[in-house]
Amino acid sequence: MSRRLNRYMIFGAVFLISSALLVTEVQSKTAAIPQAEVALKASPVQEEAERYLSRYLMQYHFRRVPINDSLSQEVLSRFLDQLDETRSYFLASQVESFQKEIGNSIDDEFLAGKVDAGFLVYGTFLDQAKQKMQFMIDLLDTARFDFTVNESFNLKSEDVAWPSDQAELQDRWRKEAKYQILNLKYSGEDPDGEPRDVLVKRYKNRLSLLEQQNDEDAFRAFNYALTTSFDPHTNYFSPLDYENFQIDMSHSFEGIGAKLQNENEYTVVNEVIPGGPAFRGDLLKKGDRIIGVGQGIKGNVVDIVGWRVNDVVRIIRGKKGSVVRLKILPASQGNKGPAKIIQIVRDEVKLEEQSAQKEIIISNGRKIGVITVPAFYLDFEGQKQKKPDYSSTSRDVRKILVELKKEGVEGIVLDLRNNGGGALEEAVKLTGLFIPEGPVVQIKNSHGGLTVLRDKEVDVAYDGPLAVLVNRYSASASEILAAAIQDYGRGVVIGGRTFGKGTVQSILKINRPFNFFYKKNDDLGQVKLTIAKFYRVSGESTQNLGVTPDIDIPSFIDTEVVGEDAYPSSLQWDVVSATDHFETGRLSDEDIRVLRKKYLQRIDNDSLYVRYLEDLDLLSSFRKKEFISLYEPDFKMEMDRIQGFDAQWNEEDDPDILLTQSAAVVADMADLRRKSLAERDIVPLQVNGK
Repeated sequence: MSRRLNRYMIFGAVFLISSALLVTEVQSKTAAIPQAEVALKASPVQEEAERYLSRYLMQYHFRRVPINDSLSQEVLSRFLDQLDETRSYFLASQVESFQKEIGNSIDDEFLAGKVDAGFLVYGTFLDQAKQKMQFMIDLLDTARFDFTVNESFNLKSEDVAWPSDQAELQDRWRKEAKYQILNLKYSGEDPDGEPRDVLVKRYKNRLSLLEQQNDEDAFRAFNYALTTSFDPHTNYFSPLDYENFQIDMSHSFEGIGAKLQNENEYTVVNEVIPGGPAFRGDLLKKGDRIIGVGQGIKGNVVDIVGWRVNDVVRIIRGKKGSVVRLKILPASQGNKGPAKIIQIVRDEVKLEEQSAQKEIIISNGRKIGVITVPAFYLDFEGQKQKKPDYSSTSRDVRKILVELKKEGVEGIVLDLRNNGGGALEEAVKLTGLFIPEGPVVQIKNSHGGLTVLRDKEVDVAYDGPLAVLVNRYSASASEILAAAIQDYGRGVVIGGRTFGKGTVQSILKINRPFNFFYKKNDDLGQVKLTIAKFYRVSGESTQNLGVTPDIDIPSFIDTEVVGEDAYPSSLQWDVVSATDHFETGRLSDEDIRVLRKKYLQRIDNDSLYVRYLEDLDLLSSFRKKEFISLYEPDFKMEMDRIQGFDAQWNEEDDPDILLTQSAAVVADMADLRRKSLAERDIVPLQVNGK
């Protein structure tokens, strides 16, 4: 049944598959199961889409997943975690009933294009969620909370057992209400009214949203659990979801310049788009949870927990130049710290602000050039039309290198922090500015076939000391470049381990065979599939493990929640055969040991860096906390410490410690290179044919 995909594009490809896909009728093993009060049923169009979706996943996904009871249990477990991450809705008895009655039937329904099991779980979730919201409203209206009692709230409830009975469940709800009151009181925001009143309004809004849930919400939620069981980057888009996805990809709207997605009840920042308002303000980060949205400087902040992501996007978008305020739980604090409100002026994504930028800093008396590359961009249309001035990362960086050399820099820091990728072609060409002709990356498809992408330019644009600065948000194309520089021995990689996004996705439109009886508006949606993996020239995958820096500099990013290895279903790291490549010999293992030793000696005598590490330890200990005290003086002290830390290191005029340290390493490389050229018989690389 499987068919080889003859052609694919790395980014944004849409495949139109018009041939009929056979649908296997499978006898369902679903036994009698308890019915939810909320009656949700999939429409005929949704069931038809599900039948096609199952075929696409089985035929085209890189990971060949056996469709059996093991997958069925995995999907159920993921769906329950997705709906109830905090273990505050379902009872243990309900979970056991799901596991027993439908845990082994989801795979059969999957093959048959049925979603009855998923709809049952979602309906039960809605029942439980409504009960919780009403309980919280009544509790906040009538209860007297004692904040002098020495008790605590579990911040890592996803690791605990499901509540055994209603009494245990309601006790969790009571503690959550106390936590929310304290959090609102000491978060640093200025709530419009008393914390109790604010929370009552919040829970009433959530209850109203739950009443509006429909079959489309159930279908979307269940398919998210299903598709992400294959890998975290595989998703189904309904027609409306895909319309919003296209708007995001084209950047053709006035908003904040961020891609959002639903995770459990939260709206999570999936990507901050280079050149957008959020990127320019540097206040919103990947992984931040948005829990409230306010219009203008003084408008009330509306609680949006539990909202559909499409509805959240709708109220964030607005007139150019207008202000939107976002209430967020920062990812840097593990989404546990006090909420903060940030202000963003709506605007278009400005492509010129995606472009590479330069600056010169002085380190140890040496001029070090810094080239910041926010994304790997390419004007595909301009390239196609052979415009002489079309924009691309490699063309812009080449110009910058010429300028920096004229200004007499003695080394370069290529800053790829927060660069989530982009055009693969540009990653290859940009790498080619620093290495001679040779392979840059290998791509393996689902059938095991390998394609090698090469730099075809013999000359290099720059052959001096080079460092590539990365962090946990450096992903995909950024990892390809950093890995190649490392494998060729061309430069040193500095910073934190990268994201580990070493897979290739493609978007397929779900098409029926031609038939006069189908309604034109019965669109079946699209599916984004993982179809290939990236490998370094050394043969190692960048998937899951990313690129490990030669010199590690810790950052504020929480690596427990940010990164490919944070996803349970991510494809694993593996190895293929290395491809022949010429190591430049510019940087030996001994050279790296010397640079690392000099770096460690330098930071021991840097009081600012020592304080930076101490505050990182403080933040790390907070992230690892499983419980937070509900004794008010202790709670206030904890929040004050985190807010003080946040104020200390997030001011615009604060020094960029990672960049400062990287420049110092490059200055050491300049010293080392001067000695090496004098002591060793090294022939310099060709630069511009010379």
